[in-house]
Amino acid sequence: MLLLISPADVEEARDCAKAARFLDIVDVKKPDEGSLGANFPWVIREIRDAVPANKPVSATVGDVPYKPGTVAQAALGAAVSGATYIKVGLYGCTTPEQAITVMRGVVRAVKDYRPDALVVASGYADAHRIGCVNPLALPDIAHRSGSDAAMLDTAVKDGTRLFDHVPPDLCAEFVRRAHGAGLLAALAGSVRVDDLGTLTGIGTDIVGVRGAVCERGDRTTGRIQPHLVAAFRAEMDRHEQEQTTVAAGI
Repeated sequence: MLLLISPADVEEARDCAKAARFLDIVDVKKPDEGSLGANFPWVIREIRDAVPANKPVSATVGDVPYKPGTVAQAALGAAVSGATYIKVGLYGCTTPEQAITVMRGVVRAVKDYRPDALVVASGYADAHRIGCVNPLALPDIAHRSGSDAAMLDTAVKDGTRLFDHVPPDLCAEFVRRAHGAGLLAALAGSVRVDDLGTLTGIGTDIVGVRGAVCERGDRTTGRIQPHLVAAFRAEMDRHEQEQTTVAAGI
């Protein structure tokens, strides 16, 4: 399971760099523009320069409307700015067909420029609160559009969490559908340390966190702390070792 950390700015990205050996992906977003808010191209570049070259950077292109051309251009901008993972929050897509149209445009724009970049179709566990596509439709949307991964996050940051909206058994189904389509499965949404056993058990490929590695556990006013990143990774490793032991029948 890969650990994705979302710093709020370049300064926090430097703190992530201090804990680089404990994380796998540094994520660039702008939380004041939404749960998957897009940051400026120069911020993506600065964060790319601030973290070790062997750590990929992901970037969100926003909680996007159903405007395929606009979204494709934004996605290309993220790739040009140095992001390896390009995440699209399908906020304004009310049907799978709309979402597929948006993601096909993104895939073409990104892959024409950088074939090795990974495109992530991102939906929302609390989709029922904003009227967008059903969370369990995301793996099929990602597959039919040629994306590389399907992701769930939460749209409304009000203290509710991933499992409050999509319980573990349905998250497991999400992961199963993604893997069945040859996709990576990413899960986020106020994930805590005590969720790691479940996330590991269902085969999650990427777990995204912020609050869990911030001081006081506060994603808004707290700052990322390298020692909390290290502690979170230690718990991830412990759960993965337990899973390996169980699978081996030891």
